[in-house]
Amino acid sequence: MSAFKTLDDLGDVTGKVALVRVDLNLPMQDGAVTDETRIRAAAPTILELAEKGAKVLLLAHFGRPKGERWSTQSLSMVVGAVEKVLGKEVMFVPEIAGDIVAQAVGILRAGDIAILENTRFWKGEEKNDPELVKAIAANGDFYVNDAFSAAHRAHATTEGLAHVLPAYAGRSMQAELEALDKALGKPEKPVAAIVGGAKVSSKLDVLKHLVTQVDHLIIGGGMANTFLAAKGVDVGKSLCEHDLAGTATEILETAEKSGCTVHLPYEVVVSKEFAANPPSLRTCNVHEVAADEMILDVGPSAVEALADVLKTCRTLVWNGPLGAFETVPFDAATVALAKTAAALTVEGSLISVAGGGDTVAALNHAGVAGDFSYISTAGGAFLEWMEGKELPGVAALSA
Repeated sequence: MSAFKTLDDLGDVTGKVALVRVDLNLPMQDGAVTDETRIRAAAPTILELAEKGAKVLLLAHFGRPKGERWSTQSLSMVVGAVEKVLGKEVMFVPEIAGDIVAQAVGILRAGDIAILENTRFWKGEEKNDPELVKAIAANGDFYVNDAFSAAHRAHATTEGLAHVLPAYAGRSMQAELEALDKALGKPEKPVAAIVGGAKVSSKLDVLKHLVTQVDHLIIGGGMANTFLAAKGVDVGKSLCEHDLAGTATEILETAEKSGCTVHLPYEVVVSKEFAANPPSLRTCNVHEVAADEMILDVGPSAVEALADVLKTCRTLVWNGPLGAFETVPFDAATVALAKTAAALTVEGSLISVAGGGDTVAALNHAGVAGDFSYISTAGGAFLEWMEGKELPGVAALSA
């Protein structure tokens, strides 16, 4: 990863205007914000800039208005929640460029904060239109990107601004990039990756990239069934993409050439129906799955073996649960392995980085999210990073 500037590289910014890209795409219900996680992630950067005396203008998108103005997708709706988290008053500006923003800048004092309107109300945002970039930049002195979750998009406010103003990574972006560098950039070996979830098709590029990067690849969830089927195992009526058998075989062959050991479940928890604590629940060897049964989790002795693998590793990247963790008791394998990874992290023998919505939910469910080295809440950007792709918003910061 090439070097990028952080807030430590800022000189005196008193009275200067900081254009700060944050993620305020918040979940709402009945007009109220239901989860403030993303505001809390951006708060250290916003407050640090305000304390240094900058005038802080927050840029963010909200929903998918596709270049149209919708009152239901105005960022004015999140001002109250942002004020609550920051503990400061926040001005709302109904534009992102032009005279109205210039007037607002004139009213703001050093250390004040404003939220500009939803950037996606302008068609030029998603097109990364140079004219829009110039117009937004005209009201700012420097640019800070603190939205890793939007860094895989080359939009005007995520990528374009970094080329026309002095650009810096915010604290949340910096923490994310440093954690990711430790996980797959320059990791301590051996490295293990856990990839779970329902479908191989959604994570093909991730799997293809990882087998060339890691020492151990642990495959769980519904996608493990596709690999088992490719190896000739009868998976009954389990979720399985039979048409991807050839691709699964190719991935296994690449892994072998790269010296990556792929771990598939050899013991599984099966049931005839997908329901909580079903009467037909049983644990069996993977070769004993009946035609009317489905695999819903990894069995306990296989999980113990996976825990032993983690004990030999120094770095872990985790994306996706091992079983159908939302339904009891098919959360057992995910919870058990998460607890092992957390304990190894706490004792200092493992660097653990996890990301993606389902993964964060599973680690919270296991009660160990706080013990991992780093948890990324960015879904798409985290997956593209796992695929080895360059993220435009990140690349622009180190340009």
